[in-house]
Order: sequence, then structure tokens, then C-alpha cells
Amino acid sequence: MRISKPANLCIQNPLIDMSNRNYSPHQQKVIKRYYDNRDAIDDQRLSELVTNLYLASGKKQEKMWDTAEQIMNRMGLPDSRIQHVMDVRDPAVLAKIVEDLLSGKLQKKKPKSAQKEKG
Repeated sequence: MRISKPANLCIQNPLIDMSNRNYSPHQQKVIKRYYDNRDAIDDQRLSELVTNLYLASGKKQEKMWDTAEQIMNRMGLPDSRIQHVMDVRDPAVLAKIVEDLLSGKLQKKKPKSAQKEKG
């Protein structure tokens, strides 16, 4: 019996071809559903980070800001908005971004890597 690494350690990039791995059909479905729901997961994660940023301090807070930047980049938000949030590092500014995303005032764009895959 082959013991594989947990899926969250193996999957770094959704462009990885799952046929190169020895995933069971069940694991492949789980991985596919994860990437199908990635937008919703990112929305939820960014919302949770706002709350956690108000409560955190020190190195933990810095790590959360880095994570927020990665999520915003993955969502395809305008670079100017991301840069502004990262410059001020104010949870209220990030909360406004989340509010704009949820209300539809701010539209997500597909990252360039995802556009190349389809095009």
C-alpha cells in the first residue's frame, strides 16, 4: 500500500496535471472540488483575516498580512488597491475591500496564469 503526502502539501498549483500523481479517483474529485470552489474559499478566508488582524500582533500579524496579499493577488484585484492596503496595513481598509467584493462594487479578475490556461 502506497502512502502519499496529504493533498494540501502536494498541490501548489492548480495547473498541475493530476494524472502524473497516484491519486485515487476520490482524491481527484476532492481536489477538483477544492479548485472549483477556490473563489468562495478565498472570499471567506479574506473575511476571516480581517477579524484576525484586529486581534493579532507582532509576527503573527505580519504573516496574516502576507497571506491577505497573496489572496488578493490570487483574486485578481487591481494592483493599486493591493498596494494601498499593504502600505497602510489597516484592517479597516481590508474590511472595506471585503465589503466592496461582497456588494459587487469591486470585481475580481482572473489572474494572468488562469487566463493563459483557457486561452
